[in-house]
Amino acid sequence: MPRLLCLLSSFVLLHSSLAAKPNVLFIAVDDLANALGCYGVKTAKTPHMDRLAASGVRFDRAYNQIPLCNPSRASLMTGRRPDATQVYDLDRHFREALPDVVTLPQLFRQSGWFTARVGKIYHYDVPKGIGTDGLDDKPSWQLVINPKGRDVADEALITNPTPQKAISAALSWLASDGTDEEQTDGMIATEAIKIIEKHRDEPFFLGVGFFRPHTPYVAPKKYFDMHPLESIVLPEAPADDRSDIPVPAFAQNNPTSNYGLDELTCRKSLQAYRACVSLVDAQVGRLLDALDRLRLTENTIVVLWSDHGYHLGEHQGIWQKRTLFEEGARAPLIIRAPAAGGNGRACVRVVEFVDIFPTLADLASLKPPASLDGRSLRPLLNDPAREWNGFAITQILRPADDRLPAMVMGRSIRTERWRFTEWNGGAEGLELYDHEKDPHEFHNRAKFPSAEASAMMKQLHAKFEARATDQPRPSVVNPKRL
Repeated sequence: MPRLLCLLSSFVLLHSSLAAKPNVLFIAVDDLANALGCYGVKTAKTPHMDRLAASGVRFDRAYNQIPLCNPSRASLMTGRRPDATQVYDLDRHFREALPDVVTLPQLFRQSGWFTARVGKIYHYDVPKGIGTDGLDDKPSWQLVINPKGRDVADEALITNPTPQKAISAALSWLASDGTDEEQTDGMIATEAIKIIEKHRDEPFFLGVGFFRPHTPYVAPKKYFDMHPLESIVLPEAPADDRSDIPVPAFAQNNPTSNYGLDELTCRKSLQAYRACVSLVDAQVGRLLDALDRLRLTENTIVVLWSDHGYHLGEHQGIWQKRTLFEEGARAPLIIRAPAAGGNGRACVRVVEFVDIFPTLADLASLKPPASLDGRSLRPLLNDPAREWNGFAITQILRPADDRLPAMVMGRSIRTERWRFTEWNGGAEGLELYDHEKDPHEFHNRAKFPSAEASAMMKQLHAKFEARATDQPRPSVVNPKRL
């Protein structure tokens, strides 16, 4: 009997230890707009990400710190704003400015979790970086796996309607032959499931980074069939939509409407984008099913995020990223924490991606680094409707070009009602949008401000100054890679 009690006691202690160290499944989706069914897009075919949202907390107003892959990921993974990481372009590694910074997975690794990465968590050039380490961070992981699928081998088959642009920057696509498991993202899901199976009996932090729907938009043909071309409709905007918008608001990679492409080509691009989202959704479903099958769901925190928002033709033909409009600054964020009181509900409070690091540290009972810029979202996970008083700051750097004589820093603040944007502190333009009356940001109230608008801009400018974003030092910026 004493031996039995001892065994039972050991089992309880082990169970308590495991419960105190929840697993983390950390899912990144490259260039994913809020184009999911759970975010109200009726034409989306995303049942698995919708399932995750239905069992977790969907953040409807989550904002990245900079709408460009490398700097956004550097900010999220370090919990520091771009002015701290000094990463504004696609080349610089955050450890050049912060050599001793402790990253999110590194904190878990130091605290006894097994940490692994499959696919794109830190920055990679796509598609040429697929299969490499990209701008990875070695202190973050104990294991890294870099699959490379037939989407790379089939590059010669990709349709590129703007051949002067590389397929990585063009609205290019391919309805591929073969199966999901032959695609890089399918291989990523397969390898991630193997890791979960192998390490199911120890706490793990697993980063799973999918490359799609980043261009080129490549997915098996069946996903294109899920989105018939005749059902694809481009966003609408007033004829004078661009007349009150400052020049720097439009990214240098997309200065002309729809890249000069005709409507049919743009609709084909949008169809391909949606096909890629559905491909990734299916892989997310495989991961969630694996947690259920292995009985790990109740002790696993699942986080799904995109590195930034993404334009799909809004504002008379803006595509991809690099803007401070709502479509560029806002991105999907879903967190399912075991036993969280808010699971199954949406949260409309304004949150930032720098909040993800302190949130996961809090949920795992870890002490985060003192230098983090965000705050834990755990109160919102328990009560999504609680008072929060949050606002988000997103910024972007424009290089000098034939439109701009010098580099221009844009910074935008989002409250629950307003978006206010300054270009070089206002010297290169101002924008103010009232989301209560103008959710698509069609009417720039800074152009001819009322007394109310002027007062609001003054108030929001003061918030900028209280949380200042530095101008970049030329030595840390590669203008060709912005």
